[in-house]
Amino acid sequence: QPCWREYLTTRIEQNMVVNCTCPISECRAQPTTAFIYSIVSSEEIIAKYEKALLRRYVECCSNLTWCTNPQGCDQILLKDGLGYGAACSKCSWISCFNCNFPEAHYPASCSHMSRMTCAKCNHGFCWRCLKPWRPNHKDYYNCSAMVSKAAWQEKRFQDYNERCTFHHHAREFAISLRNSISSIREMPKIRNLTFVLDACKVLEQARKVLAYSCVYSYYNQDNESMDIVEQQTESLELLTNAL
Repeated sequence: QPCWREYLTTRIEQNMVVNCTCPISECRAQPTTAFIYSIVSSEEIIAKYEKALLRRYVECCSNLTWCTNPQGCDQILLKDGLGYGAACSKCSWISCFNCNFPEAHYPASCSHMSRMTCAKCNHGFCWRCLKPWRPNHKDYYNCSAMVSKAAWQEKRFQDYNERCTFHHHAREFAISLRNSISSIREMPKIRNLTFVLDACKVLEQARKVLAYSCVYSYYNQDNESMDIVEQQTESLELLTNAL
């Protein structure tokens, strides 16, 4: 029993307990959940084991997924019950379930989000093939493994990228402002600040739409309807700046 306990504990700590087999090389028998519970007594190790079972269950169910909030959220979401714009009931993060981008990115399409940049080292890469964006993907709308039609000037990309980055930073400011107001609201003798919090939420959402509008506009300049889109975006940006 001590040998089994050490073996199973090690497997659980290394996230290798699911589908593990008997340590005897010629034996392919798998320990059951009831057996593991009877051998392992540590509550901490059992908790890790149960998390591993839950992860495996979610991975096996095509209609289940984890919330994609990069700040961390352990909420399990049902894809079939979420339409576009539906938020996580725990953290309110809005995910995209049609591509691997972690956030809903309207009005930019999923194909627009193929180019990714690491937030830590700024390494640019293609989400489809995971290869570096430069030099093969530098001037192309899609991954070189797909149909590549249009070449885009580097200066134009930089302009849209700077605008997109600005709106993302402005969105972070709106979030920070809302958090600060929330803490002030808890202080005694402070009047109701609900309307200010609501304004911050609207500001946050507007900055998000403006950021992804830059992506949308960058990839759709040849579209005949882009004049209207640009006018609407400019109007939204003016009103957002005023707010």
